[in-house]
Amino acid sequence: MKRRIVAIGTMLILLLVSLAGCGGDSGVEKITLNEVAHSIFYAPMYAAIELGYFKEQGIDLTLVNGLGADKTMTAVLSGEADIGFMGSETTIYVYQQGKKDYVQSFAQLTQRAGNFLVARPENATEQFDWNTLKNKTVLGGREGGMPEMVFEYILKDKGIDPKKDLTIVQNIDFGHTAEAFTSGQGDYTVEFEPSANALEVAGKGKVVASLGVESGNVPYTSFCAKKSYIEDNSDVIRKFTNAIQQGMDYVQSHTPEEIARVISPQFRETDMQAIINIVTRYYNQDTWKSNTVFEKESFDLLQDILRSSGQLENDVPYEDLVVTDYSVNAAK
Repeated sequence: MKRRIVAIGTMLILLLVSLAGCGGDSGVEKITLNEVAHSIFYAPMYAAIELGYFKEQGIDLTLVNGLGADKTMTAVLSGEADIGFMGSETTIYVYQQGKKDYVQSFAQLTQRAGNFLVARPENATEQFDWNTLKNKTVLGGREGGMPEMVFEYILKDKGIDPKKDLTIVQNIDFGHTAEAFTSGQGDYTVEFEPSANALEVAGKGKVVASLGVESGNVPYTSFCAKKSYIEDNSDVIRKFTNAIQQGMDYVQSHTPEEIARVISPQFRETDMQAIINIVTRYYNQDTWKSNTVFEKESFDLLQDILRSSGQLENDVPYEDLVVTDYSVNAAK
C-alpha cells in the first residue's frame, strides 16, 4: 500500500511539473508569416530566425513561402497568414480597391531592388552602357510587379523607351527566366539570386548591372498586416518588429561570411560558397536597411515608380498605409 501511495504521489508531482511547464509557454504567440519568396535577398529575416530572436520575443513563428505577391496578399486578406512579407506596392493595390480593412506596412526590410541584369558572356563588357539594350530582347517580369516596374523606371531614367526601344518578354513565370535564358531565349535577362550567380557559375551569363544600385533606395519589401490585425495585436507587432530589428543589427555588424553561415540552414540545397557570394553581392550594394522604419521619402519614390509604369493614377496617403511606431521604438 505504501509503495502504491508513493507511486501515485510521484505521478502527481510529475503531472504538476508538466502542467507548470505548459503554463510557462502560455505567453508564446503563434504567428504565421507568409513570404513572397524564399531568397537570400531577405537575409536579416533568416538571421533573426536562426539566431532565435523570435523565440526571445515570445513568438513561435511558422514561415510559409507564398510563391508570389498575389498569393501572399491573398493569404493575409483571408486570415490564412497573420503577417505578409512582400513588395510594398501590393498594399497600394489593395487600398485602391476601396477595402475598409486594408493592409498596412509596419516594417521595411530591403531598401534596394534585389535583381540584376545578366548578359550573355559574349555581350558582357567591363563598362556596361544601357544603350546597348536598344533593339535587344530582355527576359523581364510580369506587368505591375515590382521587378518589372523598377527595370522600366531605370530604362526611362536612362532615356530608353521600354515599349519602343527594346523587346521585354513578360510571359515567362517567375523563377523560370534563367532556364529560358540558358535555352537560348533573349539577349539579356533580369534575375534575382541565386539565379544570377548560377548563370555565372555555369558560364551562361554575366551580371552587368545591379537594378538595386541604379534605382536608388526603393522600399522593395516590407512586412504588412491587415489594419484590424495591427490594432488588435499591437504587442505581437511590437515583438515581431523587435526580432526583425535584431536580425538587421546582426547583418550590419557581421561579415558576409558570418551572415552566410548563420542563414545557411535556410538554404540547405545551396552550396556554401554560393551563399557567401550572393550575400556579399547584396552586402556590398547596401541592400538592407539599418532599421525597419519605412520613411515617407521612400514611399513617395515607390509611388513615382508606380505612376511611371501606369499602375497609379492618384496618390495614396502615406499615413494610411504605413505605420512607423513599432519600427521607431525598435530602432531605439
